[in-house]
Amino acid sequence: MMRARYPLALAAALWVAAFGMDRGRDWIAATDLPSLTLATSTEVVDRGGILLRAYTVADGRWRMAVTPDAVDPRYIAMLVAYEDKRFWQHGGVDLRALGRAVAQAVWNGRVVSGGSTLTMQVARLLEESGTGAVAGKLRQMRVALALEQRLTKAQILQLYLHLAPFGGNLEGVRAASLAYFGKEPRRLTPAEAALLVAIPQSPEGRRPDRHPGRAVAARDRVLERALRDGLLTAEEARETRGEQVPQARLPVPMLAPHLADRAVRAAPSRPRHVLTLDAGVQRGLEGLARQAVADRGAQMQIAILVADHQSGEILASVGSAGFVADQRQGFVDMTMALRSPGSTLKPLVYGLAFDEGLAHPETLIDDKPVSFGTYAPQNFDKIYRGTLRVRDALQQSLNIPVVLLTDALGPAKVIAAMRRAGMAPALKGDEPGLAISLGGVGVTLTDMVQLYAAIARGGVALPLRFTGDGAEGQRLMSAVAAWQVADILSGLPPPAGAPENRLAYKTGTSYGYRDAWAIGFDGRYVAGVWMGRADGTPVPGAFGGDLAAPILFQVMGRVSRSLTPLPPPPPATLLVSNAQLPQPLRRFRSREAAFQVAADAPVLTFPPDGAEVERLEGQLLVKLRGGTAPFTLLADGVPVQTGLRQRETVLPMAGLGFVTLSVVDAEGRSNRVRFWLR
Repeated sequence: MMRARYPLALAAALWVAAFGMDRGRDWIAATDLPSLTLATSTEVVDRGGILLRAYTVADGRWRMAVTPDAVDPRYIAMLVAYEDKRFWQHGGVDLRALGRAVAQAVWNGRVVSGGSTLTMQVARLLEESGTGAVAGKLRQMRVALALEQRLTKAQILQLYLHLAPFGGNLEGVRAASLAYFGKEPRRLTPAEAALLVAIPQSPEGRRPDRHPGRAVAARDRVLERALRDGLLTAEEARETRGEQVPQARLPVPMLAPHLADRAVRAAPSRPRHVLTLDAGVQRGLEGLARQAVADRGAQMQIAILVADHQSGEILASVGSAGFVADQRQGFVDMTMALRSPGSTLKPLVYGLAFDEGLAHPETLIDDKPVSFGTYAPQNFDKIYRGTLRVRDALQQSLNIPVVLLTDALGPAKVIAAMRRAGMAPALKGDEPGLAISLGGVGVTLTDMVQLYAAIARGGVALPLRFTGDGAEGQRLMSAVAAWQVADILSGLPPPAGAPENRLAYKTGTSYGYRDAWAIGFDGRYVAGVWMGRADGTPVPGAFGGDLAAPILFQVMGRVSRSLTPLPPPPPATLLVSNAQLPQPLRRFRSREAAFQVAADAPVLTFPPDGAEVERLEGQLLVKLRGGTAPFTLLADGVPVQTGLRQRETVLPMAGLGFVTLSVVDAEGRSNRVRFWLR
């Protein structure tokens, strides 16, 4: 009879167990879990993923995003061996470890070892609950079991890597590694890994920056366990003994802080911003900026911008000598501040003049007193050089020749070209005046570097960028004019002590010594340096050539060991002496003379000025009247036909867009038209 009841009792026991398990699973499944989506620090990284800058989460804590595969495997192994040996096997609660902890506590009358698993620790950290109360432990066990049901072991481990406390406002292994060792946790020494395992057990009591003795003792216990468990060799263990722990917290990287702020403001919800910057170049130039102003007074400020002009990618952006609220006003991004460019706009004027057929580098131009109504420009040193080549006028940065060219072009055309280059010039009045070519317009360092990048790229503007993909810009000037400008600028002598490397560069000093500039380029990179005071007050004796130019050459030296050569001249470039130039290009004539049609002067009757003309089989019909044969025809300042005696001809025209066509007769008289060719 008794034997007959055994099967019934067994069945009943199994049913009760199954019922209990079902109810237990339901109880665990019904657990109200805290949010598993953790807020992590917004990060800004360079082109190679190197951290430039990070921002604390809303409550002021550093909690950096990290995955287990981005952490040194030895740290993971030490962590599991020391904190939770059966982490990969148990279901959230390790009953064996829990029983051992209870027995040891009863036997010794105090807590000897903990029974918490890593999953239970994650539960506690998620809910920010205590560790001692029985109710708290039970709650942690329930949450741990629920976590194991809903997440993988790797996901639970990742939560621990984010949440483990390391003292102060440091949370997570990545923030701790950056703060204590100044590096990412991908590669840690055994001592570093052991210290990061030990600190979370008592994050404030074991902080190495406050309690180095306790930190060393706790770290060494982890190392002893690692040696016993075979995670360290005896030789590695010997090498780690006596190794110092960090004595202070290191600051989280803060490279390119101004540009990082701009990137975050543009997309505030994005957790990770990838910039085109190069962290190594950025770090080096920030150090150079600090050195450059160190002995120049408490208010002197500097800004540096470097870009690859072939791609438009900004490689370094230094907005100030230091991102601090000091007398230099370091929080102001001086790469974006409106300043007077001084003489650094002159290359643009010369390039436009070359394109318009007004001048050639070998053209003679007068540097003598001149007035335009009430405006009478003077050279910076108030000395006149008489007649000289246009090339020399630009290299010597003379004011009168460039104002004459600006007058011939028209100031509006110069402003329009600046806008085509992607600049945003700020005018003092409604209409631009002749003084714009001498710095009478507001621009930013970014604007100016973008302008010089266009010249360096053969006359095509390419918007500078620090994120995203590039987009082709507009043509600013012809490839010939751009090369001519670059060739002139590369002939400038370098500052004292700088290498003779034919960097194409230009300096500038604004009115009242408020701004000192130097901008230059080689065959690949373009860089700009601005120096002055952020509040715009004068810096007596601050010349671009003395202050900014030496820094520019140092900048280019840090970007690349050697300069990339400038490109060769385009095939259409007119490489001749002044005597070999067409008659109109031998000497620059004023605006009135350039447009005056003398008696019996040649006149282009077709194409009409301002018209839109269509090519016929790639050729352009040209008609003229008056003048004395033979004639010379020039397209955009380049001779396309000489010795012409007929008054009607056809020209092969490969390009499209605006064309300036000029005719010069045997007496040196000329006429020109500008039209759109399609």
